[in-house]
Amino acid sequence: MTETSATKPPQLRAARARKQSIIKFVILFVTLAFLFVPLLAMLIFTLRHPLSGRWSAAPWIAIFTGNGESLGADLTVLWQGIGTSLALSAVTVVIMLVLLLVPTMVIVHIRSKALERAIEWVATLPLTIPAIVLVVGLGPIYRWLSADVLSTNPIWLCFAYVILVMPFAFRAIAVGLNSIDVKTLVEASRSLGASWPKVFFKVIIPNLWQSILSASFISIAVVLGEYTVASLLGRMNLQVALYQLGQSNSQISTAMSLLALLFGVVLLVALDLISDAMRKSREGK
Repeated sequence: MTETSATKPPQLRAARARKQSIIKFVILFVTLAFLFVPLLAMLIFTLRHPLSGRWSAAPWIAIFTGNGESLGADLTVLWQGIGTSLALSAVTVVIMLVLLLVPTMVIVHIRSKALERAIEWVATLPLTIPAIVLVVGLGPIYRWLSADVLSTNPIWLCFAYVILVMPFAFRAIAVGLNSIDVKTLVEASRSLGASWPKVFFKVIIPNLWQSILSASFISIAVVLGEYTVASLLGRMNLQVALYQLGQSNSQISTAMSLLALLFGVVLLVALDLISDAMRKSREGK
């Protein structure tokens, strides 16, 4: 008979626990080094001039003061890219949540499981299609829209970005729908005389807030980091602006990239804090 962990001598259990602790520490250290060493190298690059070796915080000062002329960089394109990306993030999230995923997913989740699986397949399809292939298909459409219907304003990239963020947003909302008994909530509300709009906004949406926030924050992070579609369609966003800025001053471009990464981390931390606060609020009721 083999010994279980409870029947092993204390010395063996302690040795096994120490061995597991060492393995966990090594894995954690390697993972953190893999993640943070490149970021540390980027930070050093922004502070140390690559040719002279002189240490200076001038790139960071230029970003926060908005004046990069002394370093030979025009920051106008950077502010334009930041404004465009923030506007695109807001419009993309609104279209994705209000017009597409939330109403469609709730209705299909209640009415038809077969149709729900079909929508899941369609929503996750962009994960299997490279962005450059999407651009090949979207290029003629955007050429027609820019010439005959809309304009060349970068804000119209929101239609392409909805496609890019759909798989991530779909999965976040699907987790929320599967964690609650939507059919029971709907039937109970309808039996009490609630209309469909009231059921949707006062019963279902409050139970999906955490999933909606997750989908929104993930979508914002994807839009802020998108480069391929905007670049190949000739539109300006944050990543295209960073690339253009890097042609004149790579240190400022790298510093701004670090700030964009920091903003993404702040979004994830905010999502975690908001989720904990919402969960504690529900438990306290």
